[in-house]
Amino acid sequence: MRHGKYPFIIGFLAVPVALYAIFVVGAYLQMFRLSLTDWTGYGTFKDVGFANFEKLFNDSVFWTALRHNGYLLLLLPIATIALALFFAFLLNVGGGTRGGITRGVWGSPVYRVIFFFPQLLALAIVGVIFGRVFGPDKSGMINGLLPDSWEPWLFLASERWALTCILVVLIWQAVGFYVVLFSAGMGSIPQETYEAAALDGATRISLFFRITLPLLWGNIQVAWIYLGIAAFDAFALVNIMTVNQGGPNNSTQVLSLQIYLNAFKYSQAGYASALGVVLFFLALSFAWLTLRVGNRDSADA
Repeated sequence: MRHGKYPFIIGFLAVPVALYAIFVVGAYLQMFRLSLTDWTGYGTFKDVGFANFEKLFNDSVFWTALRHNGYLLLLLPIATIALALFFAFLLNVGGGTRGGITRGVWGSPVYRVIFFFPQLLALAIVGVIFGRVFGPDKSGMINGLLPDSWEPWLFLASERWALTCILVVLIWQAVGFYVVLFSAGMGSIPQETYEAAALDGATRISLFFRITLPLLWGNIQVAWIYLGIAAFDAFALVNIMTVNQGGPNNSTQVLSLQIYLNAFKYSQAGYASALGVVLFFLALSFAWLTLRVGNRDSADA
């Protein structure tokens, strides 16, 4: 049986690995090649060396998009993980210890379903819904609740608030998944650990910071990487909620939207590929740095 185990595993993985190599790795390699050309998206092209990258670093829209991605990268993981940890702790440990068993708050199973509900909606649907919620006139849900004498609030049409609205929707859509992820991690923590801490007089805050948080560090690290990648993307919501323009004066412009616009609207596929190369290495560097810092912190602990 052992002799036939590895051929079976190789045969089982051969097709998905081949598909991944063709449609993912192959696409990346093609992107690297096209980033050195003046391809418009159709027809022939010629090599231009690093001209696209020189144009990129002199492009003010690129730096605006990069700054917005940095804003999302800073706030999206922090806010989402903090909220998810808080809600997961309430749903699993917040009810205290009764009968020797650590319980969540009353109604925890119902709350889990409510928190996870946004994950059932496609991002395109979420974008359409919140595009109406933040609508700039009285047809928008929030503005429709204001008194008739009040001027409508220009959420997505405001240079100051448009990106913050995108951030709020990203958090709302993501937090339920990480509540479930952290709840699963908390469920794997032995009950005896909480019981011993409770007998020693630990408060709920002490339970969270001294037991739950350290034992969930691996889950938090994974969540941080996924949310960081989501912050580098944000294409669907920005594209739908700001009508394919990146907001007023590029106030919601992000790298993924800039790639889309250059490739399919401005017919600059070579330049879009250069932007894709930069985005690829930014996301890769972020994931590597998160793993290195997280592993060092866990080792020090």
